[in-house]
Amino acid sequence: MMNGYERRKQKKIEQIFSASIELFFKYGFQKVSVNEIAHKANVSPATIYNYFGTKEQLYTDSLMNWLDKQLAQYEDILNSGLSFLEKTKKIMLLEAKNLKILADEFPKFPSSDLRGLIQMMDGYNEQKVVPFFKKFVALGKQEGYIRKDQSEEMMMRYFTMFQNELVRNWEGSNQKRTTENMDQLMELFFYGIAGRA
Repeated sequence: MMNGYERRKQKKIEQIFSASIELFFKYGFQKVSVNEIAHKANVSPATIYNYFGTKEQLYTDSLMNWLDKQLAQYEDILNSGLSFLEKTKKIMLLEAKNLKILADEFPKFPSSDLRGLIQMMDGYNEQKVVPFFKKFVALGKQEGYIRKDQSEEMMMRYFTMFQNELVRNWEGSNQKRTTENMDQLMELFFYGIAGRA
């Protein structure tokens, strides 16, 4: 059970995360100062340094926190009462949007620290994204949408191909069209070009 102090600390950390992600995503790592984040989060810069040590650490922790929140949304969709087809559609659209955000984000990060960031993302994928995807595939197989003889690895590669295509189309002006084309994309995703077997 969290005591008053722990709760206040947790609330401050949440405020810092939300302020820093908003500013980092808007202006990029280099252009945002810890003072600006502190101001937006209603905490002192000293508080940020106490909790995170460095601006780099704040950035990576904020990013991990943001990724966790996205994944929680995917989990909610997967556990919802929607059909598997609807779930897939929603998850793919969210994922396209998020991948676009990340693709815009990484070039703004100092190249000297980029390797560490990429390693961290790889670790995150392995520990959290892959297990989620395995649940997704298991559910799809159970509901008869995914062939039982398809390996998780093949499904992952297949999913990624469609994702890449979605992200490519997810430029400002095309979002509406991408969403409209989603049904056709889903048809292809599930039934291939040969149609339903």
